[in-house]
Amino acid sequence: MKLSYQVHDLPLKHTFTIAHQSRDVQDTLIVKLEDAGFYGLGESTTNPFYGMTIENMQAVLEDFRPLVESGNWESPEELWALGKDIFKNNPFAQCALDLAAWDLFTKKKGLKLYEYLQLDPKDIPTTNFTVGIDTIEKMVQKMKEVDWPIYKIKLGTHEDLAIVKELRKHTDAIFRIDANCAWSAEEAICNSEELAKLGVEFMEQPLGKDDLEGMKEVYKHSKLPVMADESCIVESDVKKCHGLFHAINVKLVKAGGITPGLRMIHEAKKLGMKTMVGCMTESSVGISAIAHIAPLLDYVDMDGAMLLSKDPARGVTITPEKVTFPDRAGIGAELV
Repeated sequence: MKLSYQVHDLPLKHTFTIAHQSRDVQDTLIVKLEDAGFYGLGESTTNPFYGMTIENMQAVLEDFRPLVESGNWESPEELWALGKDIFKNNPFAQCALDLAAWDLFTKKKGLKLYEYLQLDPKDIPTTNFTVGIDTIEKMVQKMKEVDWPIYKIKLGTHEDLAIVKELRKHTDAIFRIDANCAWSAEEAICNSEELAKLGVEFMEQPLGKDDLEGMKEVYKHSKLPVMADESCIVESDVKKCHGLFHAINVKLVKAGGITPGLRMIHEAKKLGMKTMVGCMTESSVGISAIAHIAPLLDYVDMDGAMLLSKDPARGVTITPEKVTFPDRAGIGAELV
């Protein structure tokens, strides 16, 4: 068993701005596991908001290298459990390793990941396409560049309603909005009334992740369903979100990979909540992994590779009508 990794800079087609950060290039760590003539790939991007850097991801992977390369594990779930304590402060690195483990594990079995999980790709919901914060004119331009049936609109400005009203003039597509913790409870409730009239499907993370009292009010009075993102990072957060949100957005990199992500999805379903998996502007390695578990979901946000001007990998092909998987076992991604 051999562990290695590569750093890649992912150039974006447009500056990507959300309520708390902007970027033109997204750096990412791609992990490779090799064994018995097979290899698996996994990925995690960096994120300053969560303090995740290339350096600290590499450092914790080095700490875990002896155990990984010992080969004393038989499944991705077992490897994840063995690393739980080492990776407790760096789930991003654990995600990259977990994805690589799933890729390797299913390649050895000669199965695509969705086949191993007994999922049907026909059940994959259409991904949204994300429009980052910019001037209203540029946001309209970004939306028009990609003709898509569902747009996720990043908000958290002083003209949020004006943005959505202007975008609505140019398309009949479904809108989803994501405020990334930028609003107060009063703003969210008031905005929900106008947004509901503008064909918005749901609001994602309107308040700060710790504003539980505010979310009680929003959940009670919002005219739109509300989805947790920053409030639902790890498995223990799912139950906490019940009664405050109608749905959760599981980010594999934040949760620590597919292994805990699947558990979070199943727990949310048991609680009667809808589920989504979102991306962090990964390459086709990370996006392909998401696609394999997407049949489980009500919604999916896996447009990350579509936002790149250059992708160091290839994997699934996404159109509004369907997701096409490569004729390769595992997650189907490969570096180019």
